[in-house]
This record gives sequence, structure tokens and C-alpha cells, in this order.
Amino acid sequence: MTYAETLEHIYALGRFGIKPGLDRIVPLLAALGNPQDTFKTVHVVGTNGKGSTSSFLASILGAGGYRTGLFTSPHLISFTERMKVNGAEIEEDEVARLAALVLAAAPKESTFFEIVAALAALYFAESGVDIAIFEAGMGGRLDATNALSGILCAIAPISLEHTDYLGSTVEEIAAEKAGICKPGAPVVTARQLPEAQFIIEHNADRLAAPLYRQGEAFDAFWMDRSLYYRGVSHTLDGLQCGLLGRYQSGNAALALACAELLGAIGFPVTPQAMAAGVANARWPGRMELFGDAPRVLLDGAHNPAGARALAEALDDIPRGRLFLVIGVMADKELSGILSPLLPLAERVFAVTPALDRALPAVELAGYCLGAGVEALAAGSVGEGVELARNVAGDDDLIVVCGSLFTVGEARGHLKSKTFEPFRG
Repeated sequence: MTYAETLEHIYALGRFGIKPGLDRIVPLLAALGNPQDTFKTVHVVGTNGKGSTSSFLASILGAGGYRTGLFTSPHLISFTERMKVNGAEIEEDEVARLAALVLAAAPKESTFFEIVAALAALYFAESGVDIAIFEAGMGGRLDATNALSGILCAIAPISLEHTDYLGSTVEEIAAEKAGICKPGAPVVTARQLPEAQFIIEHNADRLAAPLYRQGEAFDAFWMDRSLYYRGVSHTLDGLQCGLLGRYQSGNAALALACAELLGAIGFPVTPQAMAAGVANARWPGRMELFGDAPRVLLDGAHNPAGARALAEALDDIPRGRLFLVIGVMADKELSGILSPLLPLAERVFAVTPALDRALPAVELAGYCLGAGVEALAAGSVGEGVELARNVAGDDDLIVVCGSLFTVGEARGHLKSKTFEPFRG
């Protein structure tokens, strides 16, 4: 099959929906010769910041001289973004070749995410990576990535998400996410809500896993636009951060602490490599600026915690007026996402991302108008971006947010690339 035919085939596996569990991925990996056993794995779970944390850590390990794999989801524009080796995306012909092997070995009714996780493991094995960072897709305990035996687990901040699958409380969700941790393997956690922290501590104790908490074992803070890290055994001053947003201090601190601890289990990294990794990290669609006069900022804020972090980060960006291009999924609770952002906006351009689950722009615009903010139903994401550009002055800022799919579609529009929408 060609690359396009391959994508059409594996995207169609979405018909099997989300089916948490390891009863398909484990035999699939075994049928492929257990490629995951040829490299070491770091698991990253959480609600907000796990992608940025994964990107920071992959950049640090790459700067340290290790051949490093990075598996993330969802993609913004192209499927190939999901798996990288030392920052380079998998080639399209490799996707087609490896997918054929995975699909031939896959148990009946394997899901899209299971096929993709197995494809990543096989790709990393064939690429000879030393270590790979796997961002969990959803949850942790029953996530397909839990079929890999991790040597360390990083837990980004946890809040309510995917309540239909993970539980209706923060405690239940934390238990699912912490379920990916392995006996005796270090657990590194960001600052958490008390109820999540309790579950993480209990789980680490049960597994006899050393636990390192942000604010106790390590932390980072800003001073004069530079980052200062106080770690488990290292102190790093005046770091330059490759990712915008003051909230990135927590994600960088989490990645740096992981890098420190990996040094004791076979992957030592110098302070110089840590600094270079933080400075060179890139994570598209998260506080990503495009162009000037006017500037367009893309940020994947799609839940209340992410929206609050975005609102705080906007305080550090000088600007005239602020225009929002917002598109959300219909199953999202609007007030939590929009309440931190609407008070900052001169006008909202409501858009409908190219997914069946998207909330129609007319409904979104009506909500914003009801909240007292001028809003326009702008149509597609591309149309909304262009309408905002036509209205904004040179010193104004356009922010695209509300969903990773909105951001991905906008990024494709800005880069004149074909957007491949898919959730899994």
C-alpha cells in the first residue's frame, strides 16, 4: 500500500473506538518479536504538559548523545509527527512499510492507537534507538503504551479529563494514570492537586518505587526571562527555554529531574547537555508564534487548566489588541475553557474544525456573545484566521486555541500543508 492508502486503512480502525486494555497490544508486540525490548522506555502521563515534558526530555537526551525516540499523540498536521528519532519525523515510506508488518500481525479488532504504538516500537527498534519517551495516549494503566516496561515514569499535572473512561473524580483519574508506573522504577511528579498527590504517593509506596516531587526534590523558577533549576543533585542557572510560556518552567523542571535520575540507571547527561536540551526543545502548536504584523500565536489549550495557563502566559507577550480564533469539540465544557480567555479578547472569531465532533461555529459564537464578548461565526479554521488577520493591526496578537485539532488545522493553513485530522 502507498502512504495515503496506509493512512486510510489505519484511520478506518477508528471504527473500533477506544478500547482500553492490553489484551491486544501484548500479543501484537510478541508477534513482532517484542521490538520494545531492544531499547529502554520512559513513560510520560498526565493531563496537561505531558507533550512539552516529553519534548524537553527527548531534546535533553539527544543533546547528551543518545539516539532517542519520541512517541506522542495526537499529531497536529501529519501522521509522521507521532514518532521521531532525534527530532526527525518518520518518513512516509517507512510508515507504509512498517504498518504492513504491524497490520499483518495484529489481532482482530486492534484499535488505531494500538497499531500506531506497535508501529512506533518497531520503528524505534529498527532505528537502533538507545532510549524512547512514550507519551501515554489516555490514562496509563490500560493504555497501549503500558505494554512497554518503563525504567522511569514522569507524571505531569493531573485534572479531570476523559471521565467516560478514566473515572469521574481526580482520584480515579490519578489512579489510572499512575497505574503505568513500574515496580522499583523512579516516579517523578509535577505539582499535583492534593487528591492526585495522595494517590501517586500511595501507588509509589505499593510499588516500592522511589518518588521525587516537584517543590521538594526539584523545582525551577524564572528570573529576568531565564530559568533557574534546583534539582536532585544539579543546580542550573540562567537556562534559556526553547518553549514559550511561563508555565513551561514546570514542564522543564520535570524533564530535567527525569534526566538527572536517568543518569543513575545508565543514561548520564552532562549539565551542558541539559541546558542545550532545554534551549533547543520544540513542541509545535504550543505557544508557537507565526509571522509578524500581526503575529499569530497557536496554543493547544483545550481544557480549563490549559486555558488558565495560556491566559497567564499571555501576560508576558506585549501586544495591542487580542483577537481569539477559537474552535472546540462539542463534548467540551465551554465555561472552563473560555472563562479565562474571553475577558482578554477584543473579538472572537468562532470556527468549526474539520471533525464530526466539532461544535458548530454558530453555537460557539452565541456562547461568547452571551458572555458579553463581540463574536463572529467565521466558518472554517482557515477562514477564521484570515478574517482575524484582516481586522488585526500590526501590533495586535491573534491567538488560535480551543482544541489541538483547531491548532493543527490552523498550522496546516499557515504552512500551506495538508491537514490530516484524526483524534486517536
